[in-house]
Amino acid sequence: MSNPNHPKKGDMIKVDPIRDVRDIKNIKRLLADKPRDLAIFVVGINTNLRASDLLKIKVGQVRHLGSGEHFSIREKKTQKLKDITINVSVAKVIQNLLATMPDASDESYLFQSRKGSKPIGVSTLHNMVQAWGKECNVKSKLGSHSLRKTFGFIHRTVFGTDIPTLMLMFNHSTQRQTLTYLGIQAEEIKDAYLREI
Repeated sequence: MSNPNHPKKGDMIKVDPIRDVRDIKNIKRLLADKPRDLAIFVVGINTNLRASDLLKIKVGQVRHLGSGEHFSIREKKTQKLKDITINVSVAKVIQNLLATMPDASDESYLFQSRKGSKPIGVSTLHNMVQAWGKECNVKSKLGSHSLRKTFGFIHRTVFGTDIPTLMLMFNHSTQRQTLTYLGIQAEEIKDAYLREI
């Protein structure tokens, strides 16, 4: 069976963003007493990193960062160096998680597997995100890639971030690719037709 997070070249990724801010808040409440899981979720929806890059963050990259500061990560898929600026929410969940990891070295993975010092795997994160969505009655089809998609969807529909900016953030080659990726193109076209001149 193919992994939905690693489709074959040319295949579409078959997961959705979390489209409703209330669902995001519900998942945060669900994870409130699980510092690692809450940190994965909050960092994931606030940084637009692919799951494989999110899970390879090391403690030393983020240990001393505050809001407005950044760390760099080399994207696994593109091999491009990407700067990630963190906001207040990301800084807070990272510090809360690090408080539970007093022995972590700078080379330790931030999101460690329960089985030891290795990072959580992408397929494990996929199952975790699905379970969170199910427990919170999220109607969208979720997986690990939903965190990255949620970042873009909420930025576009709630914060009004323009498509050229999102295109650069996602390293997409065209605006159409960004619209299709975020699953909002059809909705925006429909809304445009419904506006009366």
